[in-house]
Amino acid sequence: MKKSQTIGIDLGGTNVRIGLIEGEEIIKIISKKISSNETEDFIINEIADSIFELFNKNVSGIGIGVPSIVDIEKGIVYEVHNIPSWRKVYLKDIFEKIFNVPTNVNNDVNCFVLGEKHFGKGKGYQNIVGLAMGTGLGGGIIANGKLYSGKNGGAGEFGLMQYLDKNYEYYCSGQFFKGKFNLNGEDILRKAKNSDKKALKIFDEFGEHMGNLLNSIMYALNPELILLGGSVSSSYSFFRESMFNSLKKHEFKVQLSQVKIQKSTLKHSAVLGAAKLIS
Repeated sequence: MKKSQTIGIDLGGTNVRIGLIEGEEIIKIISKKISSNETEDFIINEIADSIFELFNKNVSGIGIGVPSIVDIEKGIVYEVHNIPSWRKVYLKDIFEKIFNVPTNVNNDVNCFVLGEKHFGKGKGYQNIVGLAMGTGLGGGIIANGKLYSGKNGGAGEFGLMQYLDKNYEYYCSGQFFKGKFNLNGEDILRKAKNSDKKALKIFDEFGEHMGNLLNSIMYALNPELILLGGSVSSSYSFFRESMFNSLKKHEFKVQLSQVKIQKSTLKHSAVLGAAKLIS
């Protein structure tokens, strides 16, 4: 008897990744560009056509991670990042009508941490925070073994919390390198690998801000594990030391000694996590 399969979708502002999952394995994955500035219907049809490339009679459901606020119960997405026409889209209803299988929708970073919980370094942990550090900063929370999404999938948006003169997103994502130094994060990383003193100093400063962010998260949530993902996490070895020096300011030393902070190594974690929205 053929095993049940699910489809997990990680929707970005410029592309969509769609995976066909059976058990704990991605059988096949495709990545397609989307026409971000087209109409709502045009983009939905683009995504649906891509799903049909993997869809088959054994697919029991579809999970979708979207960079937006989500009415999780009704599957409505609001004001999707980098897709101007998607202001209020009844995504669950639309795809259930097209594919005739259950469809669940959640925030993309919530899917990232859910994927880590079930398939990555989060296995065996009950209280996890996942941070996706790229052009922006998103967060997801596993509390007592379950995804905590909040009312509209917006729990864990630590990046939008006020910090210094701006917010944590400005100081703890790629915005820091561009906004403060007018430099590209990849360029700084390349220079740091060549022992460039200025680049190393920039990462030291970045690590201090990251430590302050993690301190705030630890005071609020007391997680067992904090996982760092996204493109900026590839620089982890260069900001790790200053980040932990900053973390030493934490008042509760026992809590600090018990938390693990690691870089994610799971490929396609958001796709896997989106598929888990079905189970």
